Amino acid sequence: MKRGRGGPFAWIFLLLVTAALAYAGGLVWFAQTIDRAPNLDAGDATDAIVVLTGGPLRLREGLHLLAAGRGKKLLVSGVYRGVEVQELLRITRQSPQEVECCVELGYAADSTLGNARETAAWMDREGFASLRLVTANYHMRRSLLEFRRAMPDAKIVAHPVFPDGFRIEAWWRWPGTFALVQGEYHKYLGALIRPYMPVPPPETDLAPGEIP
Repeated sequence: MKRGRGGPFAWIFLLLVTAALAYAGGLVWFAQTIDRAPNLDAGDATDAIVVLTGGPLRLREGLHLLAAGRGKKLLVSGVYRGVEVQELLRITRQSPQEVECCVELGYAADSTLGNARETAAWMDREGFASLRLVTANYHMRRSLLEFRRAMPDAKIVAHPVFPDGFRIEAWWRWPGTFALVQGEYHKYLGALIRPYMPVPPPETDLAPGEIP
């Protein structure tokens, strides 16, 4: 009886090659779909502006949009404890009289998922139905995924900013940009599959077999 060519090792090799090609193709797709220019819908009015912390460029853009009347209020999500509105305004060189009254800081989030949940709760409290999301262009796809899951009925307008050191046009040539794109791709894949992963049981201090 003839055996298949190569046996099980050939199938393993074929699977590894297929997985590697799928991974590389996905990485290229992810990089090529990162925004390279401002959103054409950036002029649309929204109830809120939400900035995800991660650098002064995002904060400056959010405050500029608020001062221009593109939203009623600005939420800065993921702020470190102890950072106040006056400090943010000083960092971004924005006139406090223009926007200080309409800026709120969110301290609960420590991840993009946390940003989405914190923003959803804030939007619900404020009675808002639309928001403009301000974050770096490489972070936008994952942010939109998390925000649309947390707020499926809200209108979300992407408003990416473009960090100077992020060289997206030739991302594979620059080690820093390549590492950033690859890291974001991994996080995006993780966010995609998270809803399908088994949920660990809640922690408890009860002894085995003890009735709560």
